[in-house]
Amino acid sequence: MRHLRLVPDKTNINFFAAARVTFGASIVMMVLSVVFVAMFGLNFGIDFRGGTTIRTESTQAVDIAGKRAALATLELGDISITEVFDPTFGPDQNVAMIRIQAQDGQEAVTPEMIAAVENTLKELDPAIRFASVESVGPKVSGELIWSAILSVVGATTAILIYIWLRFEWQFAVGAVLALVHDVLVTVGVFALFQIRFDLAVIAALLTILGYSINDTVVVFDRLRENLIKFKTMPLVEVMNLSVNETLSRTLMTTGTTLIALIALLVLGGDVIRGFVFAITFGIVIGTYSSVYMAKNVVLWLGVRRDWSKKDDEGGPAGTQFAKPEA
Repeated sequence: MRHLRLVPDKTNINFFAAARVTFGASIVMMVLSVVFVAMFGLNFGIDFRGGTTIRTESTQAVDIAGKRAALATLELGDISITEVFDPTFGPDQNVAMIRIQAQDGQEAVTPEMIAAVENTLKELDPAIRFASVESVGPKVSGELIWSAILSVVGATTAILIYIWLRFEWQFAVGAVLALVHDVLVTVGVFALFQIRFDLAVIAALLTILGYSINDTVVVFDRLRENLIKFKTMPLVEVMNLSVNETLSRTLMTTGTTLIALIALLVLGGDVIRGFVFAITFGIVIGTYSSVYMAKNVVLWLGVRRDWSKKDDEGGPAGTQFAKPEA
């Protein structure tokens, strides 16, 4: 197994051979994502649409699958069931939180629906008690949407500053545009297929930001080293060399991560399926953007070739611009 190689040690792939096609495809995907969100909207889950939360207690163990199957017959839409653990609970105190999405045209689940839920659960577990019933209105849900947007924008801004300080502003712009591409295309897929969009998916988008920027920084680090090492080599060739030198690491990391994610996607169940799907798709599109998008932006913005010199010796950063058709 030590000789197993997904990619040869030395490759010489010209990643700019189809630069216009790949970059054009990225722009088309981003535009289509905006169109899909505008046309179809997002299928917001309970976290964003509001709904009703029912706390249950019972002497019997919490049967999440059984409760989910029983409540599915009521056709109430998105239902989330989680078991609550607390060290203060007694040995026969089993607590669960059941969250039911707000129905169309209503801020919360009606009393009749709550009664139907309670009767259904009592048939499954006669010892069950309903400790509390709470409703979350659309106002709170709207605040959650803004908080989610601000969290993604804040993370992206922090990454922009980090890359700017570590490299140059051209690298920061390239990395952030690649991240915007990854998040926007992922959200577009959720809008197109109307996959449930909840707080778990927001967590997945933030994970995608971290994973994608890690791949991009690896390529940028090698590019910076090669810019110093090969001072007379054309910029396009240095970029191709850098991506080829990191290609094995990129594909091995992505491949092994996907193995675990695909297993979770198939066997993980409905509760985490949206979260896992977002990360799986985001990692694939993030790897693509690291190889085909981030460095293309840097190429067009231009970079300082000799990082060993100060700006006043080698000229200000970004003074050597590359021709887009290069």
